[in-house]
Amino acid sequence: MSKILRTNPSPILSAAVEYHGFIFTQGVVARNLDADAEGQTRDILEQLDTLLEQHGTDNTRLLQAQIWLKDIKDRDALNKVWSAWLPENGAPARACVQAVMADPRILVEIMVVTTK
Repeated sequence: MSKILRTNPSPILSAAVEYHGFIFTQGVVARNLDADAEGQTRDILEQLDTLLEQHGTDNTRLLQAQIWLKDIKDRDALNKVWSAWLPENGAPARACVQAVMADPRILVEIMVVTTK
């Protein structure tokens, strides 16, 4: 049976789950919720870089991204930072939607699936 590796598991979620060379991350939110959408996105992508590195991969191996915005009007601000972070010709399949967030200060949440 294949091993499932869970990173920083808690009773309700893990920061990431690795199985058969695929890495599934939690929905990552910014640490500084006082930042604007660009700042929150930048922080989230830094956290994702760290999380992916812990699993021996990086953003050049992205397969899918799910992005939630408190206000869809922040999509341009998100895309500015997101596009700069993506490798050339490395955009994943992606969904980006407006959603009610768990904390009203959260403007952006991102979850990715990648492979090694």
